Amino acid sequence: MLCALSKLDEEKIETIKSAERKLGKTLLAFNCYEMAPETLTPEELAAVKEAERSLGIVLVAVKG
Repeated sequence: MLCALSKLDEEKIETIKSAERKLGKTLLAFNCYEMAPETLTPEELAAVKEAERSLGIVLVAVKG
């Protein structure tokens, strides 16, 4: 399973902000997807790591 921060419209954001005010806590919204990880060779893994360093993000190889 792979999860990412949700893209929300203003109505959903306001609902979350209301819940945060009631709870006194910060909430994060995620969407999750069923995915299987891909197996990488050491060379492929090195290329992914280099791309991550270059871009400043995390990449995940999944079976497509």
